[in-house]
Amino acid sequence: MDLKNLLKPELVTIDLQGNNKEEIIKELVDIAAKSGKVLDKEEAASSVFERENRMSTGMKHGIAIPHGKTTAVKELVACVGISKKDIDFDALDRKGCRIFIMTLSPIDKTGPHLQFLAEVGMLFRSEEKRQALLSALSPEEIVSILVGDA
Repeated sequence: MDLKNLLKPELVTIDLQGNNKEEIIKELVDIAAKSGKVLDKEEAASSVFERENRMSTGMKHGIAIPHGKTTAVKELVACVGISKKDIDFDALDRKGCRIFIMTLSPIDKTGPHLQFLAEVGMLFRSEEKRQALLSALSPEEIVSILVGDA
C-alpha cells in the first residue's frame, strides 16, 4: 500500500480541538470528508462509534487508530489529527492520546484496511517518529514523516 496516495495534507490537522473521544471522532470524520469520498458523514461517524463501543482503538504511546467499516465510502479513506493535549481514549496503557489516525473503509473490502493498519502500526514503534509527529509544524510535515520522506 502506498501511503502517499492515501494521505494528503488536506486530510491532516495538527490542531485538533476536541476535548474527548466523541469530539475527536466527529472532528476526524469532518476532516475525512474533505477527501470528497465520504458520502454520508453521519453514517461514517456512526460506524466509528460502533467500533469504538466494542473495543477502544486507543493503543499505546499516545496513539489512537479509530476506524470503521461503512457504506459511506466506496474506498479506503484515511486522515490524521494531532492534539496539543492528551485525550482520554481508553488506551491500552491508560495514558492520554495525542496522535489520531482514522480510517473509513467499505464494508465489503477488508484487505486495504488491514494493510493500512499494519503499515501505520509499524510506523509507531519508533519513538523518534512519534516525537517528530508531535513536533510537526504543518500537515505537509506530518505527511512527509508518515510516508517516509522525512
